[in-house]
Amino acid sequence: MKLRIYTALMILLTAFTVKAQDAEQPLDTLTRHVAGLSDKLEVLKRIKVSGYMQAQYQIADSVGAPSYAGGNFASGVDKRFMLRRARVKIQYDAPGNDKGISTSQYVFQLDVSEKGATIKDMYAKFTDPWIGWFSLTAGMQNRPFGYEIGYSSSLRESPERGRMSQIIFPGERDLGAMISIQGPKTSNWNWLKIDAGMFNGVGGPSALATANEFDKFKDFIAHAGINKTTKSEKIKWGLGASVYNGGYRIDSVNVFKMSSDSTAFVIDTKASDNYNGGRIDSRNEIMRTYMGFDAQFSIDWIAGLTTLRGEYILGEQPGTISSSTSMASASTTDFYKRKFNGLYFYFLQNVAHTPFQAIVKYDLYDPNTDVSGDEIGKAFSSTGSGDIAYSTVGLGLAYRWDANVKLTAYYDMVTNETSSNLSSPTPSKNFGEDQKDNVFTLRVQIKF
Repeated sequence: MKLRIYTALMILLTAFTVKAQDAEQPLDTLTRHVAGLSDKLEVLKRIKVSGYMQAQYQIADSVGAPSYAGGNFASGVDKRFMLRRARVKIQYDAPGNDKGISTSQYVFQLDVSEKGATIKDMYAKFTDPWIGWFSLTAGMQNRPFGYEIGYSSSLRESPERGRMSQIIFPGERDLGAMISIQGPKTSNWNWLKIDAGMFNGVGGPSALATANEFDKFKDFIAHAGINKTTKSEKIKWGLGASVYNGGYRIDSVNVFKMSSDSTAFVIDTKASDNYNGGRIDSRNEIMRTYMGFDAQFSIDWIAGLTTLRGEYILGEQPGTISSSTSMASASTTDFYKRKFNGLYFYFLQNVAHTPFQAIVKYDLYDPNTDVSGDEIGKAFSSTGSGDIAYSTVGLGLAYRWDANVKLTAYYDMVTNETSSNLSSPTPSKNFGEDQKDNVFTLRVQIKF
């Protein structure tokens, strides 16, 4: 697209020059016009337009299957076509100063699908003009936690992020401001990056979150990471650590916690105690606290590019009795505090130097590490479907048609924790056995 713009401008410039010569305009007038066109061309060179579209066909094990492979299937539906993502991104980078530092960047990204249009990114980034180490990013942006959250969906090998990522960080984005510290590409310290910011804590635009704040409290998120490459550039590796500290407003609702013997939910604070104008204090705080660790490794050798990638997250997540999904609005039902953990792991193998890539992924999410199996759903325990753990094995094969087109066939095999206390005649509520919620996805992605 940029090449076409440059070509059109050069044609106009040539035509203008010929016309100017025919009219025998003064040289200084012609020079001013050429300089003006050059300035406009310089501005256009700094605007980058990119995007991608992901169209897919899916088959589920059962009609109306609950799924994190692009959302639940509608009632009576087990096959569907989807326009999963259709993104257009516009980015402007300001010209570098006398030290070669671009001091500002502006990004806007829109996503359009059959579900409607949403803003994914809308932020401005400002970099210090002296050494280029420090920057401030403000607006709708990726939350700086871990690796998978900020990894672009156009590059990610599996069709979707893991179940845990979607539950604790719905929408991936959030409104806030973030400070980043990283040396320029020419620096010997470019391998180290630290991000830290304050955010609303309710997520970005999606079916699960709207980014509209509902209390006065802000959430702190930080990530520190290192990325190194050998001189031959055959081996690359990285390590990272993340923290999250946030909370929800407490209204006139009860708060429950796990008992000391980890068998049942018991009252922590009563609704009458919590009706205090939404105060979160040391006596009755409802906090979201996470800690995460991520690692990546890749080697380009005779068998092709091999990549290993993983992340482990643990912490405390408040939710409702039936769900641990991060909340997008003030709770009108009781809170339940749960300790959770989860992980994902990728093994990726390019088949020699062919366009094929084999994909193996495993992800695990346990929303309540205090109970398991038949302990869940016991009488008077208040535990239930919101405490069920899930693991998913994903197997896939990707084929790069050309530099812009990629085809992916991928199969999610989902296994849920079972409890004899949670049997039900309704398939979507029957956790007495493994639910039929495996999903096959055939996707074509086009980038520009």
